[in-house]
Amino acid sequence: MTRQAYSFVRAFVPEPARDLRVDRHYLLCASAGALRLEAQGQAWLLPPARAALIEAGRAIRVSIPQPVTTASVLFDAGFTPPPPAPLTVFDLTPLARALLAECGGWGESEEPLPAYAETLFAALAAVTWRLAERPSPVVVPAGKSPELRRALRLTEERLGEQVRFEDVADRVGLAPRSLARRFEDETGMTWRAVLRRMRVMRAIELLAADDAPVTGIAFAVGYTSLSAFNAAFRELTGRSPTQYRASFRP
Repeated sequence: MTRQAYSFVRAFVPEPARDLRVDRHYLLCASAGALRLEAQGQAWLLPPARAALIEAGRAIRVSIPQPVTTASVLFDAGFTPPPPAPLTVFDLTPLARALLAECGGWGESEEPLPAYAETLFAALAAVTWRLAERPSPVVVPAGKSPELRRALRLTEERLGEQVRFEDVADRVGLAPRSLARRFEDETGMTWRAVLRRMRVMRAIELLAADDAPVTGIAFAVGYTSLSAFNAAFRELTGRSPTQYRASFRP
């Protein structure tokens, strides 16, 4: 019988989106690089020092835009209560990081967990389940209708340019007013608000990739003013780009 909880570390190369479903509650943590998760019409970014809690049996889509290393824990559904949501991404606290590291010594095995390890995994679950009640605001809508999903894809492809809503609507084949209504109905947000979130999400990916200057990242995601970029980034994350990058490191 496989252990009630176990830990593992894996490295992944970039790959396109694919479906993922596991029969255990999945605590997925990025220790280097970043990956994207999509479920229930929304997309989350998972950079270092963040974790995703995925409910057992829940189907999600995962894409890996850059090399990433993950440290993960699988919990038997009978070992913990259900997570507070099907998929949640949240910041790890120092306590959660320490527990995750300590649990790393127990991988998949037919041997039962010793009492000490079982206590550690139970403590990790209690802490991370509580953290999952305060999800990260770095999330963008994935869209429901084919037209809106295409509009989102076209917008994301042009983040580094001065993308115009009218051009996106034309490419999708809808009048700007009709597309604006789709955004309101399907996401509860305006196109410009979604664009701002996409730019911040892309900036976080670039911050996680290497030590490129923040100014260069601001220009790469479509901002012509560093102050405007910093303001948009802080509005969504509560931190400056430099502070956010520093949080990737223990």
